[in-house]
Amino acid sequence: MADEHFLLVCDDVLHDVVLTDPGARVMDVVQVVRRLTGLSLWRSKVLATQVPAVLLAGVPEADAAAAVSALRDAGARAETRERPEPDLPKH
Repeated sequence: MADEHFLLVCDDVLHDVVLTDPGARVMDVVQVVRRLTGLSLWRSKVLATQVPAVLLAGVPEADAAAAVSALRDAGARAETRERPEPDLPKH
């Protein structure tokens, strides 16, 4: 039997949450990064200060928008980016 490959089509395009600037209230942003990622306080601080940083990868659009909103409320600049479609061979 030959191997067959199928492309699953989803209604929701996956997004990445990118922190572009932690702003003036870095520790507030670190707390939000910690809550979003589940990382330790130290690792969250390192991630928040090395921008641009992808905080969440491959999340649904609603979750990405909520994360960006939480980061902006803490004083950071963040954005969502659509993940590019995988380059799959055509049959």
